[in-house]
Amino acid sequence: MLAVALRAIFLWLSNRRWMAHVALGTPFLRRMPLRFVAGTTLDQAVAAVRELNARGRSATLDVLGESTDDRDSADRAATAYVATIERIATEGLDANVSIKLSQMGLGLGVEECLAVMAPIVAAATRHGIFVRIDMESSPTTDRTLEVVSRLRANGHDVGPVIQSYLHRSPADVERLATEHVRTRICKGAYAEPPELAHQEREAVGDAFVALCQRLLEADAYPGIATHDPEMIQRVGAVARRHGIGKDRLEFQMLYGVRRDLQRRLVARGYRVRVYVPFGTEWYPYFMRRLAERPANAIFVLRSLVGEHS
Repeated sequence: MLAVALRAIFLWLSNRRWMAHVALGTPFLRRMPLRFVAGTTLDQAVAAVRELNARGRSATLDVLGESTDDRDSADRAATAYVATIERIATEGLDANVSIKLSQMGLGLGVEECLAVMAPIVAAATRHGIFVRIDMESSPTTDRTLEVVSRLRANGHDVGPVIQSYLHRSPADVERLATEHVRTRICKGAYAEPPELAHQEREAVGDAFVALCQRLLEADAYPGIATHDPEMIQRVGAVARRHGIGKDRLEFQMLYGVRRDLQRRLVARGYRVRVYVPFGTEWYPYFMRRLAERPANAIFVLRSLVGEHS
């Protein structure tokens, strides 16, 4: 019950902009996200990716930012992504990018969002870099999948994230699997009501494995986004049972989380991709990471107290 209560608190805090200002203005609190965020600049993120690549791991870079309600802000975010893609290509990094459409003006409408995305996908296509379209809360699901579909129809290599806790996800994955769309499966990190999402951990886990299995059977190169050893074992067992090689999937994990498990998977011959966020807008992202696993809060606080001492 404590974990459930803490999750609700952290999700509530993630939407409190005034708390972000407090955190950014407090040196002690500013150090909290460093476990989960590569830094505030592209140079810092590139250095983190180089280190990951040297350790046999791929990366996906995320320029942190949240929903925007004006075109100028969305265009600035897009410019930052174009610079990130150009840097990946110039440095020869084993990396792609992940993008939240709310940051790209999705709230202004699908057409406006597609216009903002145009220079990003043009740069990515020019350099042969995949673009992951992140999934956000359920009200945006249909519009997000529409953007993915329309970008793909124009020849761009993009793929979405599907959240296993949503009741609608099997139907969404069936369509994506039929088209062999490269899809990331995660459990889901937003507060959704029972009529839209599973609430029980076991049901979410079972749905997660079933969605991964469908994509594996379709040879759609799924991204298995989990830090749960049980989920990893179950998905690995499905792949072995169907004779699916380790080169036809990848496990995906967050920067700074379960680095021991990342090492073990690489040693076993699996592909591992690490989600590397960077930028000054770290607060909502950080709070959602704490909500996913409240024990992370205790870990971070202990680390900070030790450093302060």
